[in-house]
Amino acid sequence: MVPAATIRTRVRVPLHFADGYSAAAEVVTFDGLTDGGEHLALVFGAPARPLVRMHSECLTGDVFGSARCDCGPQLREAVERIDGAGGVLLYLRQEGRGIGLYAKLDAYALQDAGLDTYEANTALGLPEDARDYTAAAQMLAALGITEVDLLTNNPDKVRQLRERGVTVAGTVPTGVHATPDNLRYLDAKVRHTNHTLALPELAG
Repeated sequence: MVPAATIRTRVRVPLHFADGYSAAAEVVTFDGLTDGGEHLALVFGAPARPLVRMHSECLTGDVFGSARCDCGPQLREAVERIDGAGGVLLYLRQEGRGIGLYAKLDAYALQDAGLDTYEANTALGLPEDARDYTAAAQMLAALGITEVDLLTNNPDKVRQLRERGVTVAGTVPTGVHATPDNLRYLDAKVRHTNHTLALPELAG
């Protein structure tokens, strides 16, 4: 069992994306999260078994549209799919798989020299993936959610939620947002952490 968190505020926020898609979310904040992060839950309806996406913050991808990753397209896709099915988007302040923005940019420089995204993290003396989903489990519990369908290609997210008392009844894969700029990054996710992504072959 994880420590209990409580709901701090609820506020309705209309969302508008650059491609014209709009949705309305109830944005929920929390007290008592174990890591002290200012994580958010965006709630779109309340079905018996909600569709849930745990999305790690990516300033470069989510805000600036960086093509080095698939984070921005995944966030956009998740909002539409959860809005349609009913569920929750957990926006987790875990930049760079938990290593922070500056370290992520340092890792980018090492990737430009030939390392993949995981090798770059370890070359900096950091974990390949430092994310811990205890706060996500706390947020779901505070919202009264014990059973979910998880929108993910990452088996570690499923494992961690189950270890923290959340029933993951099923997984729903995200789309594959491959581009020439992020294909090496996505390929590393498949090879290192068994993400379920069907990718085109890498050239060379």
